[in-house]
Amino acid sequence: MRFLSAGSRAVLVELDGLEEVGGLHASLRDDPPPGAVEFVPAARTLLVAFDPAVTTRESLSAAIAGHRISTAEPSDQGLVEIPVVYDGADLAEVARATRLSSREVVQRHAAGRYTVAFGGFAPGFAYLSGLDPLLLLPRRPVPRTRVAPGSVAIADRFTSVYPRESPGGWHLLGRTGTAMWDLHRDPPAFLAPGRRVRFVEVRP
Repeated sequence: MRFLSAGSRAVLVELDGLEEVGGLHASLRDDPPPGAVEFVPAARTLLVAFDPAVTTRESLSAAIAGHRISTAEPSDQGLVEIPVVYDGADLAEVARATRLSSREVVQRHAAGRYTVAFGGFAPGFAYLSGLDPLLLLPRRPVPRTRVAPGSVAIADRFTSVYPRESPGGWHLLGRTGTAMWDLHRDPPAFLAPGRRVRFVEVRP
């Protein structure tokens, strides 16, 4: 665990990997140190914003260093279900690359219990960990210039839903009508770090 300065109101905690970030985030979220006001996880870091009227960077870093990293499996309580029509443009290609049938790809993706590891790339875009190891593929060698909003996709060890039309290099498995980002909703992002997610196959 390494602590770096991130302005006058935040500490950046460097960790060994995604599991450690998730464990520390869960632990701090359940028992926040005095003065901590926001946690922003990423793949190998956790940004902790604090109120300088309550604590200092040094005191906060010491409190975080004394926290245990949770190793408990996240609960399915509050599991979010996202309906998906599995008719993505890359479904057959993913099946060939993984040596599975298209039906097996769909079944394995829909059978997963995912956790929102962190957000990024675009507002509402959530990196969901927990992808079946047999579905791990690198990003497409040539990204698309346009991916439709609601596209359900996989790349590397993650799955996600494109919140809006954008370029993208992930493999498209299907689509959903669930809005990932809505400025009229509070909060606008449908998925927050730590949230448990399941994809449910539906017919078009």
